[in-house]
Amino acid sequence: MASVSAPAQTAPAPTSPLQRGIVKMVLSGCAIIVRGQPRGGPPPERQINLSNIRAGAMARRAAQGQPDTKDTPDEPWAFQAREFLRKKLIGKEVCFTVEIKTALGREYGMVYLGKDTTGENIAESLVNEGLATVRREGIRGNNPEQARLCELEDQAKSSKKGMWSEGGGTHTIRDIKYTIENPRNFVDSLHQKPINAIIEHVRDGSVVRALLLPDYYLVTVMLSGVKCPTFKREADVETPEPFAAEAKFFTESRLLQRDVQIILESCPNQIILGTILHPNGNITELLLKEGFARCVDWSMAVYTQGAEKLRAAERSAKERKVRIWKDYVAPTANLDQKDRQFVAKVMQVVNADAMVVKLNSGEYKTIHLSSIRPPRNEGEEKNKDKDKRFRPLYDIPYMFEAREFLRKKLIGKKVNVTVDYIRAATGPGEGTPAFPERTCATVTIGGINIAEALVSKGLATVIRYRQDDDQRSSHYDELLAAEARAIKNGKGLHSKKEVPIHRVADISGETQKAKQFFPFLQRAGRSEAVVEYVFSGSRLKLYMPKETCLITFLLAGIECPRSSRNLPGGMQVAEPFSDEAMLFTKELVLQREVEVEVESMDKAGNFIGWLHIEGVNLSVALVENALSKVHFTAERSAYYKTLVSAEDACRQRKEKIWANYEEKPVEEVVHVSEEKERVANYRPVYVTEISDTLHFYAQDVETGGQLESLMETMRAEIATQPPVEGSYSARRGDFCIAKFADGEWYRARVEKVESPAKVHVFYIDYGNREVVSSTRLAAMPPAFSTRTLPAQATEYAFAFIQVPQDEDARADVVDCVVRDIQNSQCLLNVEYSGATCPHVTIQFGDTKDDVGLGLVKEGLVMVDVRKEKHLQKMVTEYLNSQESAKSARLNIWRYGDFRADDADEFGYSR
Repeated sequence: MASVSAPAQTAPAPTSPLQRGIVKMVLSGCAIIVRGQPRGGPPPERQINLSNIRAGAMARRAAQGQPDTKDTPDEPWAFQAREFLRKKLIGKEVCFTVEIKTALGREYGMVYLGKDTTGENIAESLVNEGLATVRREGIRGNNPEQARLCELEDQAKSSKKGMWSEGGGTHTIRDIKYTIENPRNFVDSLHQKPINAIIEHVRDGSVVRALLLPDYYLVTVMLSGVKCPTFKREADVETPEPFAAEAKFFTESRLLQRDVQIILESCPNQIILGTILHPNGNITELLLKEGFARCVDWSMAVYTQGAEKLRAAERSAKERKVRIWKDYVAPTANLDQKDRQFVAKVMQVVNADAMVVKLNSGEYKTIHLSSIRPPRNEGEEKNKDKDKRFRPLYDIPYMFEAREFLRKKLIGKKVNVTVDYIRAATGPGEGTPAFPERTCATVTIGGINIAEALVSKGLATVIRYRQDDDQRSSHYDELLAAEARAIKNGKGLHSKKEVPIHRVADISGETQKAKQFFPFLQRAGRSEAVVEYVFSGSRLKLYMPKETCLITFLLAGIECPRSSRNLPGGMQVAEPFSDEAMLFTKELVLQREVEVEVESMDKAGNFIGWLHIEGVNLSVALVENALSKVHFTAERSAYYKTLVSAEDACRQRKEKIWANYEEKPVEEVVHVSEEKERVANYRPVYVTEISDTLHFYAQDVETGGQLESLMETMRAEIATQPPVEGSYSARRGDFCIAKFADGEWYRARVEKVESPAKVHVFYIDYGNREVVSSTRLAAMPPAFSTRTLPAQATEYAFAFIQVPQDEDARADVVDCVVRDIQNSQCLLNVEYSGATCPHVTIQFGDTKDDVGLGLVKEGLVMVDVRKEKHLQKMVTEYLNSQESAKSARLNIWRYGDFRADDADEFGYSR
């Protein structure tokens, strides 16, 4: 049906063959555009002018950029004639004959509705309705068609139809408005109500020109939520993007000059966005479904007919790989179905956009929430430089709230995971860190999309993508809508209120702070806590919400296999089953809300006690699962019997840590099973230091030879390679070597650094302390570290003894003990454990007399009455000696028993 070149002069066509086509467009009351059937692309088309008649000219807008030209209005009855034909012909099949073809190629002919000339003659219908006039100047008497037209015109005149009616027809001229002064106000005034319209032009698949009725506004409307391939114009040359022509034809064939309803939805930047509703369907969804368009995020938000329908239509086209998606590869195309969708248990929440989940296979996997960004600190890098202890969880506004929201909702729960995309690993760039590969997914629990809930509370923001970036959440529109709600309601990150500040004190390893805090925790009984980190099976970091602080917590009553650790002397090798114990503890308590009972505190400022989760004692649980042994310190606790019975059961089954356990001979078993008594197992020690609090340090005589050998070797090595004076930079907690007053080097630990001239050190093999200059310090050679030989000085306290608070009385006791046992060999027996060190009885090496009992007899100290049954014999002996000293009014008893009423006045306490 391609147009044929016109003859040089106007001439009647010889015998015009009958041709067929579909009416694409009605230009006016006497001109139509007819197209053929599409075959592999948009079909050819041609303009046919109705011969022998004339209808009024339609309004024309002045040419843009030519100020001399003016808008031309409709001629009377021109629009009515166009409308008469439009309603009758658009999209219908017609047949036509071309009678005349002008020199310029214009074709005139007869048009009939239907497949042959028996159908309605369009020209006759127009003339009959008084919507067109007959061109009588060229009429030949022998032409019956022309004669018929003249007859119909005369009838219309006599019936006063159309243009022959009285009044001249000025009321039929439209007042067309080509521009709108304030498009946004205009769109808002319609309140998203459907408005009747005629589509006058299709620019591309998703942009049309519409005539709004009844006020005749001619507006350009872009379809909300989608974009079709377009025609790019460069230097007056128009080049279509792939599938642009097909998309345009798709829209044209369905909407051009059709009666539709349009919902004008928004007007950003003078662009009117809308949705076109046609009785046969929604063109926006159809374009997506057929692969002629892609979803557009920025306008999707204003789409009123349900954004999820658009995404579903686009997804359908992608799956079928039609048209613009012919080369599409899904982000999860390489994943098996079981890896794309699965149920998993949440074990840990990482910051506020990721979580560690446990699959049914037992494997752990880190999942990032798709398309969201957790709270960020704009000045994060600056803060890091200023404050080395920058803690994102507490220092970034709303990060803690976001993490807590996820933790409370998800920890320990089963969730549905749908993987949306895998973000490839990235190397470090300029100013950007390296990221490992990330699995990004939509996580739901009870039908709730967790990312959407997080965003709606203003605790995360939605990532914006390039239009062609398909790696995004499968519920991206819901996320955008949730963010819009959060912004509108001023939630979280979008709030104008003051940012919440979390002042969380970290007292892990801060001995002094821990000492001040210890009495409060001890008195509190059971305190609420959240497990923030698991270092090993029995070592945890806890967040105390009431006290807003972080503490290191050690499980009481058990001996758990130690994990590998970095120590100053090198890496400590992990003990068997240490990893299993740590995993067990992690699965049971990590990020859960627990209750803790603090009993004591160690030298490093770590709290020791019992941890309960949902009625389960973690110490007992570890022993029951053969991942810990019972420690002797559990004897005084209420959980001792439970621990021992659990341990016995595991020992008999030879599970895990008991796998290589060998039962002791029967004789020994009988001995152990007797009524428990105090065990006197004295061993030789060498007392090296006595403190002002009457604690003392002692070395085991058995390992004394090893210490002497190590010291000789170390000093010999130092003599051959002396350290450079002043080269050592002291840091608290570091092991080093220090030059003592005798000029010799000893192993030491840095306890405090006031200045390079004042460094507090503790001699780990002797127990004494000293303040030295850093010039007298050097790095400890690795061959002589605590891995080679552990620190030899162990701290002890006297059992059954209460030291006077009065300074003079205490000084007398310390002087007496220094005279009696310092730098001498004694015999030592551990009686029970204390808050910071074991409590022991100590005997003189020669006479075997009890040193502590001697102090009681001399009236220098009071008795600390213990309740344990197996110690009652010793306690009775000490109390009898105290009564003797009291009767003789020795030393602290010289004024009688001061403890009843005026103990505080005298500086004593019971």
